[in-house]
Amino acid sequence: MRRLVKRPTMKDVARAAGVSPMTVSRAVSGEPGVSPDTAARVEQAIRQLGYQRNDNARNLRQKNLRTSTIGLVVDDLANPFYALMARSVEDEAHRRGFLVLVGSTNDEPRREREVIAAFTARQVDGLILVPTNGGHGFLKQPMEGGTCVVCVDRPAKGLAVDTVTVDNRAGAERAVSHLLGHGHTRIAYLGDRFDIWTQRERHAGYLDALASHGLPEDPALVRHGLRSQSDAAAALAELRALPDPPTALFTTNDLISIGVMDGLGRPDPVALVGFDDFPLADRLSPPLSVVSQDPVALGATAANLLFSRIDGDLSAPRSVVLLTRLIVRGSGSVGGVRG
Repeated sequence: MRRLVKRPTMKDVARAAGVSPMTVSRAVSGEPGVSPDTAARVEQAIRQLGYQRNDNARNLRQKNLRTSTIGLVVDDLANPFYALMARSVEDEAHRRGFLVLVGSTNDEPRREREVIAAFTARQVDGLILVPTNGGHGFLKQPMEGGTCVVCVDRPAKGLAVDTVTVDNRAGAERAVSHLLGHGHTRIAYLGDRFDIWTQRERHAGYLDALASHGLPEDPALVRHGLRSQSDAAAALAELRALPDPPTALFTTNDLISIGVMDGLGRPDPVALVGFDDFPLADRLSPPLSVVSQDPVALGATAANLLFSRIDGDLSAPRSVVLLTRLIVRGSGSVGGVRG
């Protein structure tokens, strides 16, 4: 079996020559300002390592040519919400003759860096990013090199780029107010990780609704960190075992809603409103009331912003907030004292 040997990089040459990668680049390109002694050390390191520069990537940068590829970085492509968003981005890219590279981070900053590094190494013209909670200063270098970046679903810390989100806080407030309007005062909150921006916004909306009705938050009714359907089902079991269990539930994404529905009996006296619609939610018994956001619109809006940047738009970064809507189907009024 043929053994694969890793090709030496410019960083390897810089390390062997005792200089910076920038100095190696200048020496290889024959730019002025590199001393003869330094140039000789670089040349010797190149010969020893067998380094060959990537002329294709270099020519693309020098000539400002496009690769006609963009990268899409999401939390979890297995989530139906992100799958629909990805398809929307792909459709917009296809109309322009672009290819989309897609990667998932599972909301892990280290994995996010790895995926983005792989995409930028392939000279993508731009990135559409669902950012993790980590810092994003590492993106400044590829952006200075011409890679355009747009954030979608969440903003990125310390990064001044176009961002497309939805009115998470207001949408959550409407959902919980709907439950309150049917007489429920013991409303549980079941959410994903609290360090995710969208989840913090939805929890804030939950608190807004309670406060507007003069109700304090009961920590016993709040569950954060639910990353799967099984996590949601386990959280539901804990809540129902409380001495004073909730009569209504607010779930903050589609996977949590599905996990909760799996754990509820048929029929069940617990009311439920979820954030995110999903296929067959209207066929359940009772049909699930949801805060609906449009992943297709999110993806298309982010893609259009990115392609405008790739085409040379240098205007100030924009923040676009799309509206959600509460779809009332019946599950929010289960067990209520009114309506």
